[in-house]
Amino acid sequence: MRVQANRRTTKRLAVAATVAAALATTTMVTAPTASADSRRGCDWPRVCFYLTSSDWDNDDPTAAFQDVTTSYQNLGSRSRGANYVVNTRNDDRVYLRYIHNGTGVTSYLCVDPNHNQTFSNTFTVTGIRIDTASSC
Repeated sequence: MRVQANRRTTKRLAVAATVAAALATTTMVTAPTASADSRRGCDWPRVCFYLTSSDWDNDDPTAAFQDVTTSYQNLGSRSRGANYVVNTRNDDRVYLRYIHNGTGVTSYLCVDPNHNQTFSNTFTVTGIRIDTASSC
């Protein structure tokens, strides 16, 4: 009788250890890695806009884009005229369309992957296009 009890105990311990190891492995495999690529509160793989210096200082983006597009997307009230832009994408450049406030002339700027861009009040950012090329 004692031998059977030891076998049952050994078998239960083996099953419990196997389940614990499987759960630990699952947790490690599914752990999110995107946070390592995030910056200034902007999660990978997004391009984030910060309307004010306060938003930037608090790592609090006011808008984010992540879709690759073939044409410019017009910016809405949470991104148009932003002072700061962060590109957290690892392999995609971002084109920004902006207006020179004094002249009304439209210009375009390319932001490399994993780079930031700052705009002064003399410019108003009006559009974004995310492109799959890895550099400007």
